[in-house]
Amino acid sequence: MRLQAVCYRLLEPVYASNPISGEGARIHGGRFNPKGTSALYLARSVHTAGLEAAHGFEGRVEPLTLCSYDVDVRDVVDLTTAASRSAAGVKTRELNCAWRYDMSIGVDPPSWKVVRKLMADGAAGVLVPSYASGARRDDHNLVLRKWGRRLPHRVRAVDTQGRLPRNQLSWR
Repeated sequence: MRLQAVCYRLLEPVYASNPISGEGARIHGGRFNPKGTSALYLARSVHTAGLEAAHGFEGRVEPLTLCSYDVDVRDVVDLTTAASRSAAGVKTRELNCAWRYDMSIGVDPPSWKVVRKLMADGAAGVLVPSYASGARRDDHNLVLRKWGRRLPHRVRAVDTQGRLPRNQLSWR
């Protein structure tokens, strides 16, 4: 599917000078990407971005920068409903897995296997339910493994007034 939308992310200040890098996910790994593989995690609402940034610790958030993104990406696989997951051959338990535990013991989480298969079939990313603590049924995330500044996988951070830092030195 083609997703044309505004999405959101709460950026760690160290990544605010390059808000579409996917570098944090590459360094640390995530639910849908192993360490060493870049991914861009975006929330479909400000509410969802806040839940994701809190990492399950409601009311406790480190300093972050809220950024919105204009997204126009083709080849997104929608996994937000039972019907769309069934059509893609994906089970909820594969997405909502204990990925951190699996990663800690050197096992590939089922969610990585799902994304690898979908990427091999041509997907640029997935639209998935949020599994953050407190997430509602309509809280969704877009996780991209292919994105850039041009179509068909265009993602642009909205910064019309130049408020994001240009580099790490500009924080001073």
